[in-house]
Amino acid sequence: MSDWRHLGKGIVVIPTYNEAGNLEDIVTRVRKCVPSFDVLVVDDASPDGTGELADKLAERDPQVLVRHRLGKQGIGVAYIGAFGWALTHGYDVLVQMDADGSHQPEQLPRLLATLEHADLVLGSRWVPGGSVVNWPRSRKVLSRGGNRYARLALGVALADATGGYRVWRRATLEGLHLTSVSSSGYCFQIDLVWRAVRAGFRVVEVPIEFVERTRGESKMNRAIVGEAFVRVGYWGARHRMRQAVEVARRPRARRPDRQRG
Repeated sequence: MSDWRHLGKGIVVIPTYNEAGNLEDIVTRVRKCVPSFDVLVVDDASPDGTGELADKLAERDPQVLVRHRLGKQGIGVAYIGAFGWALTHGYDVLVQMDADGSHQPEQLPRLLATLEHADLVLGSRWVPGGSVVNWPRSRKVLSRGGNRYARLALGVALADATGGYRVWRRATLEGLHLTSVSSSGYCFQIDLVWRAVRAGFRVVEVPIEFVERTRGESKMNRAIVGEAFVRVGYWGARHRMRQAVEVARRPRARRPDRQRG
């Protein structure tokens, strides 16, 4: 098994809120699958003791790091803060991964191998070979519908722009102006991948098997979905307006004068 050191210094970022039942298992599996990578747990003051558990894991393993935040502020804010910290500390490869086990660490080496010829790798549920395990039909319809909406609104030719299992190169994140990102939750994932596409970075989707959590509760709710619907629609309308303005400002080609007979 490759240790992936040729890609540079790597870190797996795992945001948590009430994931005490899942955290130790996911961290152990990550450390086994990519032993050269550090793990950064970002906990939003979980009332179930997730932060304290993360500290204990860090005491046993110097490659497990922990950042504590004052409260629940949204996954987008957690990732932006973690990315900024990791870039400041010299990491070259940054991985996004959920704490609930839905993103299987055993698939991470395949995503890292794809990074050899990409700037951003997406673990995709909806490309050929991808799948979802133990999701009700309503969740599948919501996810597929959300991705179709993003494709239509933004013109992003990706099957799974909403997924959260991703591998970034340092240079890609540095080119996205992260300080201007204000979205969180469901639409945070769309926001960042759309920025990457517009900036001209090479984005590649790799099929994954997404497994629904068996412990704890999903953080998905109507407010998160509503935020995504409104923001994506606004971004799409604004983008098309800018395109229309640019076209209107282009000088029109002059018609050649007809020769008089």
